[in-house]
Amino acid sequence: MTVKLNLRDRDLGTFLDEAQPAIDKSVHYDHAKYQVKWGGQFENQNRAQKRLFIIMPIVLSLMFVLLFGAFGTLRHPALIMLAVPLAAVGGFLALHLRGMTLNVSSGVGFIALFGVAIQNGIIMVSNLNDWCDREGDLLEAIIHGAAERFRPVLMTATVAILGLLPAALTHSLGSDVQRPLSTVIIGGLLTATPLTLFLLPALYFMVESWSRRRILEKPPQIDTSLDDLTPENSR
Repeated sequence: MTVKLNLRDRDLGTFLDEAQPAIDKSVHYDHAKYQVKWGGQFENQNRAQKRLFIIMPIVLSLMFVLLFGAFGTLRHPALIMLAVPLAAVGGFLALHLRGMTLNVSSGVGFIALFGVAIQNGIIMVSNLNDWCDREGDLLEAIIHGAAERFRPVLMTATVAILGLLPAALTHSLGSDVQRPLSTVIIGGLLTATPLTLFLLPALYFMVESWSRRRILEKPPQIDTSLDDLTPENSR
């Protein structure tokens, strides 16, 4: 029996997903004595993907720890880290629209994408904090701070998208590595940038309003230690 499989213009994972059941169906052998093992480039790819699945949570956790050390609170790093899921949605959507799959190259692209998205979030939140320290009114401070950082954040994302666009559209030698990486970064920035420019200041206003209201509603603490009671005060 002849089985025809074509690898042209296809990724290795999809090809092997089709090849494995085709070979199991057409090639008959004693499964107790023999086994089929796929090696070479496919084995290296699986090994690299397993390492990426370990490295990715470590990288995100390290980013959160560094952000906590820089801001000193949990709410500001949490706001910045919101760019990660939205950027990931854009990256996966871009891969799906272009008919690509998650591989080592696209995994590296996600790591780079998260770095750029978090950097833009840091730029925005840091400036909002500065304006809140200078301005008495919270809403006015957020409006001025977001407007001041609108152009730098938009310029950073635009330069990255335009710079990677040729790599995402090329079909030359070696483009199999360039296309997934650049596609992930472009798609992720297209969704993460609106979050940084519009949604992040709105969420910042909600969180800071809640934090300030909680501080005002907190009852004052009265020191009732016995050390302050003197014979004269106790009379």
